[in-house]
Amino acid sequence: MRLRRTAVVFAVAASLLSPAIADAAPADEAWAHSVTLTESALEGVHGTAPDVTVRNVLTVTASGTGLRVRLSNPFGATALTVRSVWAGLQPSTDSPALVPGSNRRATFGFRRAVTIPPGGSVWTDPLPLSVRRGDHVAVSVYAPGSPIDDHTFPPPETGTPGSFLSTGPGDAGANESGAAYGAFSRGVLWWVDAISAGSAARGTIVALGDSITDGYNAFGGGPRWTDVLAARIATRPPGRRLSVANAGISGNTVSVQPNPYDPTGQCCGPPAPLRLDRDVLSLPGVRYVLLLEGTNDIGGGDNAPPAPAAQVIDAMKTIAGRVHASGREIVGATILPMCNAAGSAKEQTRLAVNAWIRTSGTFDAVLDFESVLRDPADPTVIRADWRTDCYHPNAEGDRLLGESIDLRVFGL
Repeated sequence: MRLRRTAVVFAVAASLLSPAIADAAPADEAWAHSVTLTESALEGVHGTAPDVTVRNVLTVTASGTGLRVRLSNPFGATALTVRSVWAGLQPSTDSPALVPGSNRRATFGFRRAVTIPPGGSVWTDPLPLSVRRGDHVAVSVYAPGSPIDDHTFPPPETGTPGSFLSTGPGDAGANESGAAYGAFSRGVLWWVDAISAGSAARGTIVALGDSITDGYNAFGGGPRWTDVLAARIATRPPGRRLSVANAGISGNTVSVQPNPYDPTGQCCGPPAPLRLDRDVLSLPGVRYVLLLEGTNDIGGGDNAPPAPAAQVIDAMKTIAGRVHASGREIVGATILPMCNAAGSAKEQTRLAVNAWIRTSGTFDAVLDFESVLRDPADPTVIRADWRTDCYHPNAEGDRLLGESIDLRVFGL
């Protein structure tokens, strides 16, 4: 009996020290009552990690317990070797300091390290950590020498996601004081692309989109429209709430085509149909998908011509069909004005796509975002005091979009 107990102790110790190999997602029963509390879709791979720790910070949109964190290596040509992960609560994005005693070491199949092959993802084991809506979760990852799969476009001025890098070499994940870290980098995340938990919330809304969903150029000191939506839903009784996961990637296209802005394919994420499984359908608790895309397809760029209406519509049909086949509902949003002259080919394409969104019956519900923000004096543009540039609302425009959403489309 003593020999057997000793063998068990050695086996557990060895499992904690040796790296796990990333497996598929846990069995469905392991995710019962779990929802996705927050997301930040990864867009590409940019370089190799130096000998530092990155403290990723994401804000959760619902309360929950038993947190799990997903790390992903969708674009790396080599394996992502994670030596250490810690997760704790952060009082403010102004500082990398954590709530004393909140930091927890993560494991993967009871191992402290994990190897994630190219194209793979892995969830941590549940962490003994509880959160409330609006809490900042800091996930510190030490993976020197690994490909940096990241999200790099900045969100609004006042918000997360973002990260801190340690100022010295080595694993600084256990540091709670924040003294080991430098300044906050808004919108920059390495490897962490989702957080889930057991929750009283009855499901998750995933906003699948481009820079308008990502929050790019939403200047003026307010949150993204998805955060406004989450705050409104949070006023409902606990059992009538939904979490909101933001799967926006700046520069993303809704159709499968070369990216208009980047010949390398590393700036803006794969086209929406190619990332639908990873960024939407694979996440725990998803009940609704909110699709707001098409601006970059219609606008075109140096690397791809403007897309015709049929191409954009076919892509939306494909996405809606796959969402419905998975048993979820999909809500479509009309494409915002883009400063294309009335009668121009691009404006005619946008109007044709929007007419199809409104009338085709493809979507379970439609949000007419165009009508919320267009200038009554010139419907080809967003009203001047609600925009930062031709494509992007400012913070006030985002607030109006978030406030305009009829919660009944999500059963609320």
